[in-house]
Amino acid sequence: MPTDSQRLALAVARLNRRLRQERHSDLTPTQLSVLGTLATLGPTSPSAVASRERVSAPSVTRTINCLAEEGYVIREPHPDDGRQVVVTVSDRGRNVLGEERQRRDAWLHQRLKQLGARERGLLREAASLMEDLAES
Repeated sequence: MPTDSQRLALAVARLNRRLRQERHSDLTPTQLSVLGTLATLGPTSPSAVASRERVSAPSVTRTINCLAEEGYVIREPHPDDGRQVVVTVSDRGRNVLGEERQRRDAWLHQRLKQLGARERGLLREAASLMEDLAES
């Protein structure tokens, strides 16, 4: 018999996999996640992105380098520290991120419409709890 934590982990993994199937860009899930973080944080350092993503700075730097090479982000010198850079999502990055989110959200919206008001309310509450778990 699976435990509550096992069932939750499996359900989250399956939903995440299904949402990823709605992707149509050539970007990896990691690249899309970094773009999303940059869109949320605004112009910031790679170390701030690494902290938010909970990954190593070298890993984020590699991802940002790939995104910059393809024109999805812009790297500029830090205004106060010449050893640092500030990374910003480019128009191209915002466009691809918006398209991917729109496709994913449209799929999920259609599925949620099939549920009753009670179930949608439960999922709304669960989403808030899951955000808290992810941030802890």
